Amino acid sequence: MTKPAPKLALVTAGNSAIGRHLVLGLAGAGYDVAFTHLNAGPDGAKIVAEVAALGARAMAVESDAGDEAQVLAFHAAAAEWAGVAPSVMVNNAGIQTWSSLMDLEVAAWDRVMATNLRGTFLNTRTAARAMQAAGQGGSVITLGSGCNKVAFPRLVDYTASKGGIEQFTKVAASELGPHGIRVNCIAPGAIATERTAAEAGDYGGLWSPLTPLRRVGTPQDLVGPMLFLISEAAAFVTGQTIYVDGGLFAQAPWPYPT
Repeated sequence: MTKPAPKLALVTAGNSAIGRHLVLGLAGAGYDVAFTHLNAGPDGAKIVAEVAALGARAMAVESDAGDEAQVLAFHAAAAEWAGVAPSVMVNNAGIQTWSSLMDLEVAAWDRVMATNLRGTFLNTRTAARAMQAAGQGGSVITLGSGCNKVAFPRLVDYTASKGGIEQFTKVAASELGPHGIRVNCIAPGAIATERTAAEAGDYGGLWSPLTPLRRVGTPQDLVGPMLFLISEAAAFVTGQTIYVDGGLFAQAPWPYPT
């Protein structure tokens, strides 16, 4: 029986709470997965071992999503390791700064833009060039947010970067479509992670009553939409944003009883 050709997926910040689930989801779907991390060697090694337990392969590479030289080195290392060009690129790396507009430091703005928006551009461009050179199509996933649609107070840099990512997704989809490369955005709502738990003592208690499905999301809730968007089932879907938010950002502020 002929062994299937390897499929390579790339994930930035694969060691994050959401990134780890995306890596494992891709591995479970039959992909070799190369993912980036920053200063998280032991965590990266643990995820590689978790992937191996699924019968798949993973590689962890320390790389800054917003640094062009490091991005190019990551993509080159992944291609050499897997022996194929990527067919999937997941732009998961993202950071935020809690600050009002008036108090936000320029350095903080630049850090967020470099990781979130510049990182999405650099990794998408590099992956798309490899896909095109290999004469194959592919799928690119960007990570947006509810603030693609509505303003988040005290998150001005984060909100601006995520709004930019949604527009970047549309432009990239328009330009890369003729090459058979689809680009779509997943926009999470309130997702329970260690980071969001640090925002409030009872994160779930704050956000569940506001969400039509009456719960907060989990990182695992993002895996299914990702696998759909990269699959043949979504072969005619590109330039779209899917809100994975339990309906949170589908509703307007409403003062009357429902």
